[in-house]
Amino acid sequence: MTTQPQTMSPGPYRRWVMAARPRTFPVALVPVGVGAALVRPLSIEWLNTLLCVVVALALQIGTNYANDYSDGVRGTDRVRVGPFRLTASQLVVASRVRLAAWTFFLLAGAAGVLLASRTSWWLVAIGASAILAGWFYTGGPRPYGYFGFGELFVLIYFGFVATVGTTYVQHGSTPASSWWFGVATGFMACAVLEANNLRDVDNDREAHKLTLAARLGRARAPWLYLACVVGIIVGIVVGGEALIGAFALVVYVRPLRWAFSSRVGKELLGLLKETARAQLFVGAVLVVSFFVTR
Repeated sequence: MTTQPQTMSPGPYRRWVMAARPRTFPVALVPVGVGAALVRPLSIEWLNTLLCVVVALALQIGTNYANDYSDGVRGTDRVRVGPFRLTASQLVVASRVRLAAWTFFLLAGAAGVLLASRTSWWLVAIGASAILAGWFYTGGPRPYGYFGFGELFVLIYFGFVATVGTTYVQHGSTPASSWWFGVATGFMACAVLEANNLRDVDNDREAHKLTLAARLGRARAPWLYLACVVGIIVGIVVGGEALIGAFALVVYVRPLRWAFSSRVGKELLGLLKETARAQLFVGAVLVVSFFVTR
């Protein structure tokens, strides 16, 4: 087992909260909010929306714990420059971290089955695939996150599935705009992933975790972040909210400066905070706009 250097060990409860990575929660919450408010926001099915929130957030936390466990036992987190990890720190037995991951996956599954019983049973298959994707991102013998496919997973499940799925369980339909806003929220989530991967380029290369950022290197990887921002703006504009697309561009200027700076490793810790904040701001403005104009 590897060790994780730290100046002070967090308490028994705080360590679990830190490892759940609250700064990544907008990845789960924003697409649900956008999808729920997209069509006839004044007639939202609140119980269905709440179930979507539980599914998305539980999947996010479960995936974070699963990554903590899998990266920890593989030794990928031997030297951490990012958020606290339970397994690598040796403060929590690895099997407990794995159990926590599957507990949240099962919570997501239970909420998903209830949601499917109220809407469509096809959601069960989609939810099951999301759970497997969350586990095998860094788990299993050949984790796809180690081969540069993490962005695809994030775009599909925290973009299209979360946004379009939430719209569907509201009104039983998926208008074209829901797919475009799925593009926008998906690339918002990918930007969060790039914020992590940019910070970890050197460590990931040493651990043979070949994310797209690690393949490109610190000098060229910021263009991936820029591509995500372009995807966000295109999705919003084509979805019918050109002014908010312009607002998104302004909001993402600051994190773009971080990405294209000369900062490396720990110096990039603030990029995740800036990116999550940008996603939250843009998502909130979209939801408010839908309530006002639709």
